[in-house]
Parts: sequence; C-alpha cells; structure tokens
Amino acid sequence: MISPAQRFAKRCFDIGASFLGLVCTCWILIAAYIVATIDTRKNGFFLQTRIGRNGVPFRTVKIRTMRDDAFISTTVTTSRDPRITTLGGYIRKYKIDELPQLMNVLFGDMSIVGPRPDVPGFADMLTGNDRIILSVRPGITGPATLKYRNEEELLALQDDPDRFNKEVLFCDKVRLNREYIENYSFVKDIGYIIETLNLSKRCKDRIIHVNKK
Repeated sequence: MISPAQRFAKRCFDIGASFLGLVCTCWILIAAYIVATIDTRKNGFFLQTRIGRNGVPFRTVKIRTMRDDAFISTTVTTSRDPRITTLGGYIRKYKIDELPQLMNVLFGDMSIVGPRPDVPGFADMLTGNDRIILSVRPGITGPATLKYRNEEELLALQDDPDRFNKEVLFCDKVRLNREYIENYSFVKDIGYIIETLNLSKRCKDRIIHVNKK
C-alpha cells in the first residue's frame, strides 16, 4: 500500500514534473494541436471521460488523432482502425497524443505513473481486492502500459478485439496494477519513467533510420 508520506512525495513530484514537461514540450503541443485541427477538421484537443481516483469521473485531454465514424462505436482501438488518420498514426506512434495529459497531472486528476484510466464501465468490473486500483490517481505510464505498449498492434491480430481486450488484456492489466500499488516504490516510479523515455527515443531513432534509407 502507498503510505500518506509516499502519496505526498508522489504528488509533489507530479506537480514539478508535469509543469517542467509542459514548459519543455509546449511547442510540440501547439504544433500537434494545429496539425490535428487541420487534419481532422475538428478541435485538435480530444476530451474523453475516464474514471479516476475513488471512481470519480474526469475528462482526459489528448491530441485528436481520429475522425468520427457513424458506423464504429467501440472504444477499443486497433492499429488498423479506419478512424485513425495518416498523420494521427504518426502522432500516436510517437505518443505525442498523450502529452496534453500532463495538464491532467498538474491539475490533480492523474499521476505521471499509475494505472491507465479506463472508460466508464470497466471500473464496475473491479471487485474485491482489485478495487485497490481506484485508490490511486491513474497514470500516463506504468508497468501495464509498458508491457502493452504495442497494444493496438496486438488487438489488430485478434478476430474479436473487444472480447480479447475484456477477457485477456483487462484481466492482466488489473493484476499488474494491483502489484504496482501493493508493492509501491518511488524508485520504481522513476524506473518506469526512464523506461518510457528510452522506448520513445528508440522508436524515434528507428523511424529516422528507416527514413534515411
């Protein structure tokens, strides 16, 4: 369990890190917002209701990468989802669409590290000891996020992505998130952040290498 002192230290770190992150990436956010607005012909920021700490709903902020499709209503997204625009695909690949969530962290809805916030409905599936997941602020990155960093590609391989997400991915994420909270360590949080940044850098280097060819 996370002690009161650990919660305080975690929140102080979140405030400092999110503020610094927003200052350093503001030019990327502005450029991505303009590109997304032109590309999707809608507001470049996409707001979506998610479930936060203690089961309280809040609105996440992301860069819009998809167009609306009246015939597709699922919230499960695969890499082959026709709603994703060409430019949106690149934005998602670099995880630029997640950067605005630093505002959610700064305002106290989220944490840098923690369980990813689910859409309404999934929190209701948490029972017994699994509901410990709702005792913390959801995060931008974490053990489950890192393990399933290629989730959209994995879902694209399934005959029934919605069922696979609910019966396989969700269950394993719950297990990983419970372990994260029950064995919480600030040092581990730093490790998850470093691993996330390293993955982003390797992804960028691979794309630059391919483009040079």
